[in-house]
Amino acid sequence: MNSLPLPNARQTNLIVALGCAALMAVALYMQHFMGLEPCHLCVMQRVMVISAGVITFAAALHGPGVLGTRLYGGLTVLTVGVGAGLSMRQLWLQSLPEDEVPACGASLDYMLEVFPLTEVISMVLAGDGTCAEVVWTFLGISIPGWTLVAFVGIGAIAIWQILAPGRESRLPF
Repeated sequence: MNSLPLPNARQTNLIVALGCAALMAVALYMQHFMGLEPCHLCVMQRVMVISAGVITFAAALHGPGVLGTRLYGGLTVLTVGVGAGLSMRQLWLQSLPEDEVPACGASLDYMLEVFPLTEVISMVLAGDGTCAEVVWTFLGISIPGWTLVAFVGIGAIAIWQILAPGRESRLPF
């Protein structure tokens, strides 16, 4: 029975980094060509996608050994864990009845100019009315839902990197 080789750690990290770049390309297309303005939580999710992409791209360039692969994998898990939490927070806000949705707040630029960073982070994580608005769906799933799917997928790959960093295994096909 023939089998296909699994990508090594360097190749896997490059694939994930390219996936993160594709996610950002879609986000920017939705913003600039579809006119969908990102809310505060969306911006924070983008930061986590970019962070995961930078970490995995650095790992692909570095091509570390077993310990380094596990460290990069751990950083990726941490990053996508935060991103998944942000996605879940936004999905929760979207599930609220209309009368329980928080009021819309100030723009992120304004908050960064006026408030200390810790307070801005607290306000962004709380979300507001714009974060609760569902502006686009695909197969009945909103943008933060698809972002959560992406974070879970990237996290699964990163956990695989942690558990099997020196793999030479093959998929049976």
